[in-house]
Amino acid sequence: PTGLAQFELAPILFAASLLAHANVDIIGWSGTAAGWLGFEKDVELCARIEEETGVRATTSVLALNRVLGLWGVERLGLVTPYVDDVQAKIVRNYGKIGVRIVGEEHLRVEKNSDIAGIGEGVLDGMVRGVVGVGGVQAVTTFCTNLSAAQRVRFWEEKYDVPVFDTVTTVVWDMLRELGVDMSGVEGWGMIFKKV
Repeated sequence: PTGLAQFELAPILFAASLLAHANVDIIGWSGTAAGWLGFEKDVELCARIEEETGVRATTSVLALNRVLGLWGVERLGLVTPYVDDVQAKIVRNYGKIGVRIVGEEHLRVEKNSDIAGIGEGVLDGMVRGVVGVGGVQAVTTFCTNLSAAQRVRFWEEKYDVPVFDTVTTVVWDMLRELGVDMSGVEGWGMIFKKV
């Protein structure tokens, strides 16, 4: 599916039902559309997955919001590939929950399939552009199509600020929900060490 059709519930619920047949303990939706569509969309998605499969669920965005709350982050740097109107909606939605986006960078990429091709050099510059702005307490690389998770450790060590990538947030939240000891997780950021 393309456009907003990729976020319709029916195909996601079908996929979740297939995962439930594998007797999984939790299902994670690795997507960020709730950032601009509204966080309630992911709350509804998780409720529907749990209702239809009997399996707990979380999402990248709900996990990010959870970690921001646990870390007490009120000033966030936002790095995305998105277009202007999507970026503005994300900024507005975070403001509604008390998280100010004090530094932001976005690339205005319109074609979803182009996002994965964004290189580390571009992302390095974007993260560098937000870390020193407005007393940023954390940075998020906000798009599960970005190839950014493997750079989190580098950025954290270079800038001494936590970086919450939306690919890793959902994994962190699933492990947290299941009570898995994350102390042995290496290379994927402070999120696995501090919380």
